[in-house]
Amino acid sequence: MEIDEDRIDDAVLALLNLTLDRDGRAWKGFQWEAMNRLHTKGMIGNPVGKSKSVVLTDEGIERSEKLFREMFARSSR
Repeated sequence: MEIDEDRIDDAVLALLNLTLDRDGRAWKGFQWEAMNRLHTKGMIGNPVGKSKSVVLTDEGIERSEKLFREMFARSSR
C-alpha cells in the first residue's frame, strides 16, 4: 500500500488543533517523521527538543482549524 504523506500530515495538523492552547502550543505526540514534515512545510516550530509541546505558526493555526472543521465537524441538517 502506498501512503499519501500529505494526507497524513493534514490529519496530524488537524489533530494538533485538539490540544492547541491560547499561546499556539499543542502536544506533539505524533510520528516524528510527520512532525518534521510539518516543520519543513512551515506549519509548526522545530519539534526537536525536550518539550512535550510544539508551537504552531500563524499559518499552521489557521490551517489546523480549517482541516479540523473539514475532517471532524458534523454537518448540520
